[in-house]
Amino acid sequence: MKTAGRVLADKVRSIKESQAFDIRSSALPTWCPGCGYFGIHQGLNGCIKELGVPHHEVQVVSGIGCAGRYPFFSHTYGLHTVHGRTLPVATGVKLANPALTVFAVGGDGDGLAIGGGHLPHVARRNVNINYVLFDNSIYGLTKGQPSPSSPPGTKTKASPFGTTDRPLNATLLALTYDASFVARLFAGDPEGIQKALVEGVKHEGFSIFHIYSTCLTFDKTFKTWDNLKKWVHPIPEGHDPTDRKQAINLALEDDFCMGVIYKRA
Repeated sequence: MKTAGRVLADKVRSIKESQAFDIRSSALPTWCPGCGYFGIHQGLNGCIKELGVPHHEVQVVSGIGCAGRYPFFSHTYGLHTVHGRTLPVATGVKLANPALTVFAVGGDGDGLAIGGGHLPHVARRNVNINYVLFDNSIYGLTKGQPSPSSPPGTKTKASPFGTTDRPLNATLLALTYDASFVARLFAGDPEGIQKALVEGVKHEGFSIFHIYSTCLTFDKTFKTWDNLKKWVHPIPEGHDPTDRKQAINLALEDDFCMGVIYKRA
């Protein structure tokens, strides 16, 4: 017969086991209510749970911006680095400890502006890390300036008459640089994010997940939830994700198809 002490010990062990893959940390996210980043957070957490990777074998590396604080909200190892240097730091982590599952997370400003020069090199080296690019097409943390992915006509305090620059297409850039796994996803679909992340993590080589999100605080024109829900749709049936030329053509023709666009066979 179990003693009271043994019963209590068993209960404590049961609680610990049930929480073993609870990825959320005790720090509450500081994103604005309704931000798409919550959906990305849910999808990434679900990926780690599904894969069953122990917390101490996961490293999350971030840069600066609204996505920069992500490591604080994840019950894994984390590095909050400097602006635009997410990918080289993540590369260094993987080089130092190849056994780790490494996620680099960052926004469109962090990854396509000051950090844009690192993408082609991590792709050509095919470093076995996973890059989760949060793309809300605006600099949210610094109060709403246009970013490299802002659509023409985006009106902000820094562009009161609308932007005139042509935006960068992160999916097309990744395909052009020959990244070995490329997915484009929607923050309003955490289940789809989780599914693609699981597939990408299992892929041997560099994986990039270009995730469309919203900035409800500063971008009330283009990437609102209503607009995104109307625009996004699944990749057409019959698409061959192992055909790079077909993947590039799809990225050129359709900015809003969601799913795994390319994976090197």
